[in-house]
Amino acid sequence: MSNEIKMLVFMIGDQFYSGDIMEVERILNYEELAELPDSPQFLKGIMNYEGNILPVISLSEKFNRFTNEKSNDSKIIVTRDGDRKIGIIVDSVSEVKSVKEEVIEESPEMVADISKRYIKGFIKEKDRIIIFLSLSTILSEDEKELVY
Repeated sequence: MSNEIKMLVFMIGDQFYSGDIMEVERILNYEELAELPDSPQFLKGIMNYEGNILPVISLSEKFNRFTNEKSNDSKIIVTRDGDRKIGIIVDSVSEVKSVKEEVIEESPEMVADISKRYIKGFIKEKDRIIIFLSLSTILSEDEKELVY
């Protein structure tokens, strides 16, 4: 019997991505952020989250997939990396779905070494391909030092 992974499916532009739901703490409606001077381009700002400062990054800018301005569908996914948390802005959240591990295809060789750090694989469906991400490893250790 195969194991299933519950995934949160979200969009950046017209591309579907997903992350393990176990890495997701909460999904928030997009709100304006306090901008930080001299911060990396992908770090869009900070917000008050449960009485703590939460750094918020733009996944579209991190992936160099610049999309339209924020819309009513934009969300902030709060994810955990050990005892640290980070917010990730996405264009929209689509669904939570269960996927059998055996249908997740490993990253092909053409995927750059940097991308392999956070791309766990691909899920091919009839009408779309979902890129399966490790949300906690999207930022490199150097980027985490800039953000936290």
